[in-house]
Amino acid sequence: MRKVCYHVAVTLDGFIAHTDGSIGGFPAEGDHVDDYMKALEDYDTVIMGRKTYEFGYAFGLEPGHRAYLHMKHWIFSKSIDVVPQDGVHLVRDHWLETIEEIQKTDGSDIYLCGGSVFAGWLLSLGKIDTLKLKLNPVLFGSGLPLFSNSNVDTTNFELVRSKPYQSGVVLLDYRKRVE
Repeated sequence: MRKVCYHVAVTLDGFIAHTDGSIGGFPAEGDHVDDYMKALEDYDTVIMGRKTYEFGYAFGLEPGHRAYLHMKHWIFSKSIDVVPQDGVHLVRDHWLETIEEIQKTDGSDIYLCGGSVFAGWLLSLGKIDTLKLKLNPVLFGSGLPLFSNSNVDTTNFELVRSKPYQSGVVLLDYRKRVE
């Protein structure tokens, strides 16, 4: 079964974006960026919520199109209003069932892109298998946490690998501990 990997930048104080969803302050250049872009090549499927998908509009993404040309896109939203193009699927209901069906198909690990609320929901359901946290040497003080609205008592992950970069970013690679 394919694993869901939450691959995301995070501040030292645990935020993936400012309260308004902007990401100013994360180092946009450095040796960590090349590794991230290369890592994206390993995914063939991306899942995300509406806000994360629409975030791409500011960077030239056309509504309904793929943000990552080589990946199948699954956008989970009850309210998004776009005409999906080739490779883009809108999921308005039956979210859990859809994710489980995606996991049963052939392919690479599934890239969970951004989304504090969507990630919190997936964590609550035990659907996040691995974490690739790009720990950035910045503090936001407030913002969107790594996981919002998660009602998980405890989920244990084990560190598989860490990689420090000259930029000060550290990649922390975790997998869910199987008990």
